[in-house]
Amino acid sequence: MMMAWLQLWTTGLMVTMVFSVFANIAENSGVPVVEGEKRGPVEIVRKESHPILVRKKRDWIWNSLYVEEEKPAPIPYKIGQLKSNLRVDVKIFEIAGEGANTIFKVDKKGGDLFVTSALNREEKSSYNLTARMYDGNHRLIEDSGEFVVLVTDINDNIPVFPQTYNGSIMERSMLGTKVVQVMATDADDPTTANGELRYSLTHAGDTSAFDIDSTTGLISCKTNKLDRETKSEYVVVVQAQDMRGMASGSTATTSVTITITDVNDNTAYFPQKVYTLEVREDHKLTEKIGTLGLMDRDQIQNKEPIVTIQGENSRVFNVELNPNKDANLMLRQVLDYETTNSYTFNVNVRENLQFPPDNMNTGSTTAVVNVKVLDVDEPPVFSKSIYTFTVMEEQILNNIGTVTARDPDKDNKTIWYTILDKDCPFSINPLTGQLSLLKKLDRETKATHMFQVKAQEEPSGLESFVKVNIKVQDINDCKPELMADELFVCENDKRNTVVGTVRGTDKDEQQAFFSFRLASESSNFSILDYGNGTANILVKQGPFSVDDPKDYSVDVRISDGGRPPLATVTTLQIKSCRCNSKREQIVCKAAAQKMGVSVHALVAILLCILTILVIVILFVMRKRYQKDSLATMKNSGEIHEQLVTYDEEGGGEMDTNGYDVSILTSACNDGSLLRHPDHHPLPSLYAMVQKPPHHPPPTACKGDMAAMIEVKKDEADHDRDGFPYDTLHIYGYEGPESLAGSLSSLESSSTGSNLDYDFLSEWGPRFRTLAELYGVDGPDYYHQY
Repeated sequence: MMMAWLQLWTTGLMVTMVFSVFANIAENSGVPVVEGEKRGPVEIVRKESHPILVRKKRDWIWNSLYVEEEKPAPIPYKIGQLKSNLRVDVKIFEIAGEGANTIFKVDKKGGDLFVTSALNREEKSSYNLTARMYDGNHRLIEDSGEFVVLVTDINDNIPVFPQTYNGSIMERSMLGTKVVQVMATDADDPTTANGELRYSLTHAGDTSAFDIDSTTGLISCKTNKLDRETKSEYVVVVQAQDMRGMASGSTATTSVTITITDVNDNTAYFPQKVYTLEVREDHKLTEKIGTLGLMDRDQIQNKEPIVTIQGENSRVFNVELNPNKDANLMLRQVLDYETTNSYTFNVNVRENLQFPPDNMNTGSTTAVVNVKVLDVDEPPVFSKSIYTFTVMEEQILNNIGTVTARDPDKDNKTIWYTILDKDCPFSINPLTGQLSLLKKLDRETKATHMFQVKAQEEPSGLESFVKVNIKVQDINDCKPELMADELFVCENDKRNTVVGTVRGTDKDEQQAFFSFRLASESSNFSILDYGNGTANILVKQGPFSVDDPKDYSVDVRISDGGRPPLATVTTLQIKSCRCNSKREQIVCKAAAQKMGVSVHALVAILLCILTILVIVILFVMRKRYQKDSLATMKNSGEIHEQLVTYDEEGGGEMDTNGYDVSILTSACNDGSLLRHPDHHPLPSLYAMVQKPPHHPPPTACKGDMAAMIEVKKDEADHDRDGFPYDTLHIYGYEGPESLAGSLSSLESSSTGSNLDYDFLSEWGPRFRTLAELYGVDGPDYYHQY
């Protein structure tokens, strides 16, 4: 039942579609249709909001439209007609697009299409246009249809080579070797014969060695005998022709330069068969003597000669290539005119080529070289470049060895030898060159001596130098020395306890085999020699105590085992200690230090002590002499005791007073310094100094100066804030013969002084200040004022 329903629905749909198509055709062809039928579908289409959904069939009928390029058009000519199969009484055609209504025009009523100007295909090969058709009421009955007008090509362009071509190929290349490819262009249509090119070589160029592919333009070699040395460049002329190379085609030509590059296909040779050179006998090694020129037809980068010297002279001379690939003759050994004054030898040249050379039978590959040696005056030549001799130390030798030099010239001049180094312990015989020692040598101080010896031709001729190396051989002349760690013994040490280790050293170069033993028997210690340069000090017998005043020591004898064997005895001090269970020191009594003094050191110490003693004696004698001289001067009265006072500044000699102070050395027996009622007080010496100086001062009482000093001392003793009355002139008056004793207040006191200066207040107002300074404190003193 379902199938029957589907068949019925499909049949109805097909009928409806056929009817719609028929109605549309009838409308477009003007065939009368039933009004209802016409109105139905048309009204539906017009009322449809999207009319593009209704697909209409195009009715344009296009003919092929072509325009020949460059065809003149003085008057427009027809190229085709716009046609439509719609039957309409009145048709109006319009075109639009590229060149519409300018290059192309259409007959609006008949639809004929015309071209109004000549076209160039190379500028534009096609034009895209559209056409519309209207009825008499200017109603669009045929929508825009696109069509293309093609411009057909003619052969109006010639081939062109866009660039210049050059190529290169190696000489002796094989047949068919590619050189260069040339390409020309043609503006005509490449799909037609107008744009198809063919290439060929013209006889205007050299066609003997090369050929070209007519389609691709590839130039290749057609021979295998290219020779750069014969012809290094070829010029070929290439022709390009369109129309597939037909005679009616257009042509263009270009020149191609082909360069033949070089390969090493020629061997080098000597342009001359004999070379003659001169060289001085003092010519330096590895320096050029001369140049042997070489010819080669190849370019320099392919010039690879191999030059060899034949015979034994290859040891004396050598050949090296310079930048120009020529052979430089070099000196390999020193020349000697006196031995050989000329050399003659053959030189060969060859090259490693891949194929037989072109100049196989031309040019000479062997040349003769003559070298003439020129004589020069040469300096002396030593027999060795360096001399080495051996000398035993601590010996004086007159013949260590001989330094020899000779004059290489035929004159054979006498040679004089000298040592250049100053303070050298060696001397040399100036004629024989024999070396000798001036003093003994010590290897431990300096093991090697090096100096220079000059050899000079007489008189004041050429000179040369050589180094001499003297090695000092060792003898067993140094005694061995004993070295020991800290040695101590504990109170509780038992037998064979190690007290310390000793070792031996030796300054000699020879290997020492040290042996140790006790130089004297010890009741407390022994020594164990291990035979390897060390030994241990062992406890032999105790007991030991820190409180024991005895010092412990052992005398160890060490021998070096040399030839002759040397030995020394060293006393080792061992301190005693109180130790814990681990044999760690707690309390130790230092061992007495015994220092050995050599004889030289002892003599030096004695000389120093003697010198110091002599200086002390001389100093004491000088002091004593000075003291005696001073006492003699005092007894002889040569000391003048004068007190000189200077008045105020600016006076001159008249302002100076001199006083005799010898009265200080005498005793004041008359008691004039004391004030008595029956004696009138007089001013002291200082108080009587007045101006003008030409008036003689009053005569001072004997002992006034001494009394005044005693008063000043007393005041200084009672005044804590005052300075001691110690002045320079006071100390000058002190002396051993003075009855007054010491005048210094440092050791004096006014306790027993009975001096009184109250009488100064009775001298008047002028002495009031002095009375206040030296008067006795108390009311009685000030009562007078």
